[in-house]
Formats: sequence, structure tokens, C-alpha cells
Amino acid sequence: MTDKRPGVEQAAQVRGETPAQVLDRNLNELLQELRVVLTGVQILFAFLLALAFTADLDQRGPFATTVYTVTLMSTACATVVLIAPVSFHRTVFRRGRKEQLVSFADRALLVGLALLLVGITSAVLLVLDVVLGRWPAYAGGAVVVLLGAVSWYALPLRQR
Repeated sequence: MTDKRPGVEQAAQVRGETPAQVLDRNLNELLQELRVVLTGVQILFAFLLALAFTADLDQRGPFATTVYTVTLMSTACATVVLIAPVSFHRTVFRRGRKEQLVSFADRALLVGLALLLVGITSAVLLVLDVVLGRWPAYAGGAVVVLLGAVSWYALPLRQR
């Protein structure tokens, strides 16, 4: 299977840019996307950390404890993966590795978004289970995961 994404050289030629300009533009676009998604991850993660000390999760049973754990872990992992390009950049700074940085950041963002979708879905499941009950929580979680899968992955892939 071949990668159907245009290479840096091809993108530069099509847009009338140098390869360095393409990489700079790509990196700037990725950084803007990361800024948007990291804000959401930080808010969700802060909520989850506070919830552990204020809610009686242990008294809500194993379902709530399991869903909370999945929510917390997926959000923590999303945070780590989404911040990883910063570490990558610091490690390869001024070593002429911008193409590898852009490639890594692109993949990290896609993985981080998938983890974030799991976190958001399970957070909705957890809250709706407390507020409305188990079956409405399943329905709400299904709506969120379906909407996320379609809007974050299916529609963009269809346009590709």
C-alpha cells in the first residue's frame, strides 16, 4: 500500500513554495490544531481529576468506577500524545528534522483525537448514567461516538 499524500516536494511545486516553506506552513497549521484540541483535553482532564475527590464513585458501583477509569486513562493518554510533538520538537530542534517533526505531529494528532473521542464519549456515559440512568447513558454515548467518528474521520476521509 502506498501513501497517497503528496510529498513535500510535490506540494511545494503545486503551491509555488519551497520545501522549507511547505514544512513551515504545515507545522504552523498543526500547531494551531493542537492549540484548539489541547484546550478541550485540559478542561476534561481537570474535571476528571476534581471528580475523583468530590464524587462517591466507589459507592456508585463497578460500572461507574470502570467508566471513570476508562475516561481518565483515555484523557490522560490523549494529553500525553497531543503534547508529544512539543517534546519531539525540543529533541530535534535545529537538527534539520522538520519533515520528521511534521509527520510525527500529524500522526500524534490523529491518535490523540481518537483517544479524546474515547474520553469524551466515556465522560458523557458516566454523567448520563448518574443523571438519567444506564440505557439513556448508552444512547448518549452512542450519539457522541457516532458524531465524533463521522465528523472527525468519515467525512474528512471521504473528501480525501
